[in-house]
Amino acid sequence: MSPDTYIDTALTRSDLLVLQNLLRDASTAEKEPPSAADDHDRRAVAAMDAMNDPKHTSFDPTIFVLWDTPDIKLPAVVDRYVFQPYVRWARKAVRVETDVVMLNHLFLYAMTSIPSALYLFHHFTWLHAVLHCVMQGYYVGTYNLMMHQHIHQRGVLAKRFWFVDNYFPYILDPMFGHTWNTYFYHHVRHHHVEGNGPDDLSSTIRYQRDDIWNLMHYIGRFFFFVWYDLPGYFIRKGQYKTGLKAGLGEVSTFGMWYLASLINSRAAIFVFMVPFVLLRIGLMVGNWGQHAFVDEVEPDSDFRSSITLIDVASNRFCFNDGYHTSHHLNPMRHWRQHPVAFLKQKEQYAAEHALVFRNIDYIMITVRLMMKDYMHLAKCLVPIGDQIGMTLEEKTAMLKTKTKRFSEEDIKRKFRN
Repeated sequence: MSPDTYIDTALTRSDLLVLQNLLRDASTAEKEPPSAADDHDRRAVAAMDAMNDPKHTSFDPTIFVLWDTPDIKLPAVVDRYVFQPYVRWARKAVRVETDVVMLNHLFLYAMTSIPSALYLFHHFTWLHAVLHCVMQGYYVGTYNLMMHQHIHQRGVLAKRFWFVDNYFPYILDPMFGHTWNTYFYHHVRHHHVEGNGPDDLSSTIRYQRDDIWNLMHYIGRFFFFVWYDLPGYFIRKGQYKTGLKAGLGEVSTFGMWYLASLINSRAAIFVFMVPFVLLRIGLMVGNWGQHAFVDEVEPDSDFRSSITLIDVASNRFCFNDGYHTSHHLNPMRHWRQHPVAFLKQKEQYAAEHALVFRNIDYIMITVRLMMKDYMHLAKCLVPIGDQIGMTLEEKTAMLKTKTKRFSEEDIKRKFRN
């Protein structure tokens, strides 16, 4: 299956609308009047707005990551007396009515991850430890992006469940590899302030982004030194209290690990330390993919320093994480709004030479870059604006220009103070 022609049937309905719209633009460029294209855009936007509107008959309160709600088929009795009453209650139990899926995942973790971890401390076996890590590895993408929503929106549950909403991360975060509160401080208070710029501790601009040694340095610096670098960043900015909190989150989590190891050291390794190692590596490999393509002319533009993905892994299982440019344009935008926001701003994306890919996720973008397989990446590119009409070779050459390391002179000249 060639990535430039394959349309994954597992895409969300919103992703299908966006992809079909972009492919139609590419195939009908200069062949139809603007009014026809505008009408097609309006219909797609209206369809997505309806799916997001609780008052509309087409409203879709996302319930499971595996299926869109209209595709859920249950026996009539179960649907009427169990499923629908639960959905009505759950819509009122979450902060935004589209987010029933997040409540369901909290129930899932409470019934699987927590009991599994507790039993490992009670009775450790190697088989259980390995299976526990596999389970957590399967869950972690969805959990991480649920927490991404949580830290930006300051919660995912309705206000009356404030206690659970505020404190479940203190139980679950360490089990998925996070240290207490540092995701918030690094991502919200730091990364979105600096935006992959020169002062961003996770910035990619000083690296050659198709080189394995540069990637290893990038991962290694974050893995071994973020406990020091992040508090130091806030202190340099005069935010002493925030720096103290960020450092305390790391240190207190490590202290909790030590106490847990006194109960059962092997369980502590598999419940806390293995997820920690895997998550930190995964976060950096993913962030590399998110910010690997940085425009050589205007690198401080959100349109030109991040990308958009239309793929199953990022958007169905990870709450539209593929719309990374949209997220940087408005970090407070709700995850369900990203596809329609993208379509509404489609012309600006095109004018700004933004990059849109399909049939690939951030980790595989990083892998393909390490392989220097620009041809495959070019096949995954969904052409917009001036990219329409480019040959595969021209797309490949264009992508290569956007992974080059910026020198300090380049940074001084091209980044605004």
